[in-house]
Order: sequence, then structure tokens, then C-alpha cells
Amino acid sequence: MGLRDDLERYREVGEQRRQDLSEFIQYGDLGQSLPDEVKIPIKIVDLPAFEYDQLDKGGVGQGDGGTPQPGDPVGQPQPQPGDGDEDGDPGEEGGEHEYYEMDPEEFAQELDEELGLDLDPKGKKVVEETEGDYTDITRTGPASTLDFERLFKQGLKRKLAMEFDENYIREALRVEGWGPDEVYAWAREQNIPVSHAWIVDAYTDIPEDERDRWASIDQMTAIIDRESTAQRIRRKGLKQVPFRREDERYRYPEIVEEKEKNVVVVNIRDVSGSMREKKRELVERTFTPLDWYLTGKYDNAEFVYIAHDADAWEVDREEFFGIRSGGGTRISSAYELAAELLEEYPWSEWNRYVFAAGDSENSSNDTEERVVPLMEQIPANLHAYVETQPSGNAINATHAEEVERHFGDSGDVAVAYVTGPEDVVGAIYTILSTESNDE
Repeated sequence: MGLRDDLERYREVGEQRRQDLSEFIQYGDLGQSLPDEVKIPIKIVDLPAFEYDQLDKGGVGQGDGGTPQPGDPVGQPQPQPGDGDEDGDPGEEGGEHEYYEMDPEEFAQELDEELGLDLDPKGKKVVEETEGDYTDITRTGPASTLDFERLFKQGLKRKLAMEFDENYIREALRVEGWGPDEVYAWAREQNIPVSHAWIVDAYTDIPEDERDRWASIDQMTAIIDRESTAQRIRRKGLKQVPFRREDERYRYPEIVEEKEKNVVVVNIRDVSGSMREKKRELVERTFTPLDWYLTGKYDNAEFVYIAHDADAWEVDREEFFGIRSGGGTRISSAYELAAELLEEYPWSEWNRYVFAAGDSENSSNDTEERVVPLMEQIPANLHAYVETQPSGNAINATHAEEVERHFGDSGDVAVAYVTGPEDVVGAIYTILSTESNDE
């Protein structure tokens, strides 16, 4: 077996494991797992094994009087008569599953690959401030942090802005009939940065018999070339740069905020009399992987479980999936309690997910008049409602449709419909792919 074949087999193992993950979510025994440890039953897949080349007639003895034949796997005993079931007798004992144990972080990664998700949790609560690179600037600071490069550039800019061709101006002072005022006005028109005082001083240094060398300024400019600042610096060099105190800037480190990725997940379930066993199972099959996924995505995940019929009350995880009541249904009672409990998890510090599930049956007008306004008032990364109706919609099961119709394509509200285990993976994708990327 070649290396390429080995790699292909290993890829098949990985694909098989992701397929097992998907089947486990839909049909597996979720009770085998714990909140911080996911146990995925996997099919036994033979790993690649080296075999003798078919053209190699020799071999290494394997003991027990046996001589390996071409194509036999290395290091494995040869089958003996009587091994396995007899011909024609099907096995009667069920095969045992092997379990692959993964933590929620690995589960989240596998589910991302399986469903093509890319949820990037946002950190909210600042837990530490550290010094980063020296990228920020201030006007004061220790000498060791002086940004000399910036200071030099500012001084150089000033020098270039102040530089002019002194000889060129002196020649202008030799134009017949011109004095300092005429030369200064002409220099301003030419954007030559020379002061009036400098021109006056230069004019006094010119002998009187040289002050009529040029008949006009046009004659002078036609004969005398003006030397650029760059040419002058190349010729004379840069002897000094005019630094000023106002140009000084000091570097100090950027303050980097380390944010902890906290999440609180509120799971709401209808436990009224209409929520029979199959509906409860679909709730568990949808919510449990969501809990595992978010636990794996965030640094710190906390869960709140709310059960409701016409009233709502907080329960623990064990009660949440098994409890059943005989009362009516008022979904808004659960959101009222959720709003109260979420006060302990400020929106400025916690990411929030509010997941609700039921058979979409609700008391008259409760969805429109109470639930929808409460969903709009409770800030959260995502609100989701999962309708579980194994036999299809009941006549008065309209809650999911009303929520979906009201919020439309909102980036923070998802509605999913689950009629059987085969819908669970699609529902999870609908929920997790709906969250808006906006801050």
C-alpha cells in the first residue's frame, strides 16, 4: 500500500467521523455525554496497514509454523479454521460501538466543518489591560521615548520650506530701477520664501555701480537659472536642521484590552400538556448540541433553563428536558422571567443567546401583543424559536409563523421547524448561521 493510499484512508476516517457526528446529533443517545465531555459513537474503521508486495515471493517468518503469503498484512495473525461465524450462520449478537470522546471545543470545530459555519465569538468583558507596541504619540514623556525620526522629518520639512536661492534674489536686486520693495513683491509672486528684512540687508551689500546690471527682470531670469532646493542640498550638503520644541513627540505603548468571551444561554421550553414525549425529545436533540457548541466557542459559558406552561419558572438542566405539566400555554411568561434573570448578565459584559422551543401553540394574541415586544426589548446576539411538531402543524400552532413573519430576515432572530430527527441538523444550521456579524 502506497503513502497516497494511506493518506486517502485517513481522510476517509475523518469524513466518517463527521458523518458519525451528524448521525449522533439526529439519532444518538445524547445521555451518554456530559456537559463538558461529548461521547460520539463511531463505526470501526480499519486503519491502513502495510502489506507484502505481490511480486515479493520471500517474507519474514511469523511463527506458529506459518509462512506469510504475498498480500498478507504484516504483524497480524492468520485466520484459523473456526474463527468467526460459521458459513451460513448470521451473527446474533449486536456489535458494540466504540466511542470517540471530545471536549466541547473540539465538538464546535467538528460542527463548524460539518455545517460550514464560521461563528466568531466577540469578547465583551475586559479582564486585563496590557501594554502593546509603542504606536501612540504624546507631547511629553521621558527622553528615551522621543520619536527622533518624526522630529527630524518635521525639522527637514521646515528647512525645505524656508530654503531659497540667495544668489537668484541678489541678481533680482541688480535690476535697474528695482529696490527691496519691488524685489519682495516679485518674490512673493514666484512663491520664493524670502523675508523683506533679508532683502533689505542683501540690498545694502550690493555696490551702487552693480544695481543696474540688468535692464529688466525678464532679461535677468532669461540668463540666470534658479537653483532648486534639492540641487542646492546635493551641492552643499545638509549642515543643519532647525528643530523646535513644538515638534517633539514621545511614543508610548498602546493599551491593549484583553476581553473574556462570556456567554449566557437562556433555554426556554414549553412543558404544557400538549408537549408529549416525541416533542420533548426533539427539543433535547436540538438544544443539547447547541449548548455543547457554544460551550466550545466561548471562554466562559453559563446556562439558564426556563420551563413554562401558562406560568414560567427556573429549573435545572436535569428537569428541563423531562418535566411535563398539564397546564395551558402562555409563552410570554417565559420571556418575562428571562428578562428578569438576564439582569445578572449585563449586555455590556455578556454575549446572550435566547433559545425557545415548543409546539407553537400559544394563548390568543400572546405572541403579537407580548412575546414579540419582549424579544425586541431583550438585547441578545440571537433569539431563536424551534417549533417541534412531529405530526405537522396543529390548527392553533401559529407562534413560529407569527414570529417569522414579524422579524423577517432579521440578523438576530431565527425560526426553525423540526418534525423529526432528520430535521435537527438543518435546524441547528439555521440557528447558528443566522446570527448577525454586526457589533
